[in-house]
Amino acid sequence: MDQILRFEAHAFGRPYHAARVRIPARARDTELHTHADFHEFMGIVSGSGEHLLTTGVEQLRPGEVLLIRPSDRHAVRGSAPDGLEFVNVAFPSSAWQGFLDLTRTDPTASWASARRPVAFRGTGAIAVFEHALERFQDAPGPYDLLRFWIDLLQLVSPDDETAGPGVPDWLAKACTAMRAEDNLRGGVPRLLKLAGVSPAHLSRSMRAAYRVTPTAFVTDLRLEHAASLLAATNATVASIAARCGFGSQAYFTRCFTTAHTLSPRAFRHRSQRAFVP
Repeated sequence: MDQILRFEAHAFGRPYHAARVRIPARARDTELHTHADFHEFMGIVSGSGEHLLTTGVEQLRPGEVLLIRPSDRHAVRGSAPDGLEFVNVAFPSSAWQGFLDLTRTDPTASWASARRPVAFRGTGAIAVFEHALERFQDAPGPYDLLRFWIDLLQLVSPDDETAGPGVPDWLAKACTAMRAEDNLRGGVPRLLKLAGVSPAHLSRSMRAAYRVTPTAFVTDLRLEHAASLLAATNATVASIAARCGFGSQAYFTRCFTTAHTLSPRAFRHRSQRAFVP
C-alpha cells in the first residue's frame, strides 16, 4: 500500500524540510509514496539510480534536478556500484503556488505546472541544494526558502522554453486571494468579484494563463485545501466539505475520490500515519 507523506510531520513549523539521502546499491527501494500537501525538489549529488514511477523507470544521474508534485507516485532505487546520493528539499504546496503567483511565473512552463515529475539540469544547482541543507540545520526562515527557489530557478529554467504572455497582475492577485478559506467558499462568483472583470474576460484570461476554466481552478484550490485539512485536523468530512465550499458531503466525496483515487476518510487514515523522509 502506498504511503501518503505529510509535511508537518518533520518540518515542525519550519518553512521547509531538507535532508541528505544515501541509498546503497543493494538496499531496498524506498517505499512507493505520494505527498499529502507538499512539493519537493531533489538534487542528485553523486552515484546513479532509478526513479520508479507509475509511468515507468527513469535514470537518475549526478547534476540532475527533479521537481516532485503531491500527486506524483514515486520511489527511488540506488544502482551499482556506488548507489545514489541526493539532497531533498520539501516545502508546502500552498507556499510554492503563492510564490509562482506572486512572481507571475509563466504557468505554462513545464517545471512550474507539470502533471508528473520533471527532470532537468543546471550548472551549479547542487550547490544551491547544499546551501539550503546547511541553512535547514540552523533554524531557517521564510527568506531562506525564497532564496532557494530564486537561486535554483535561475539555474534550471530551460533556455529553449518560450515564455508565455505572463499572468496579468489583476489575475495573479485574485488567484492568490482565492486561497483564503472565506473566498474559497464564495467560489467563482467571489473570484469574479476579486478580479473585477466580466465573466467572459475572466474565462479567457484563465484559459490563456493557466489553461483551465475558472470553475476548474476553484475546484482544484478547494480540493487542495481539503487535503490539507484532512491531513492536519480532526474536523469531520462534512465540515471540511462545507469549509471548502462544496454544496454537499456526497459531492465533495465524489470530487475528492476522483482527484486522489482515495475517499476523504481513506486519505486521512493514510496521511495521518505518514512522515517526510
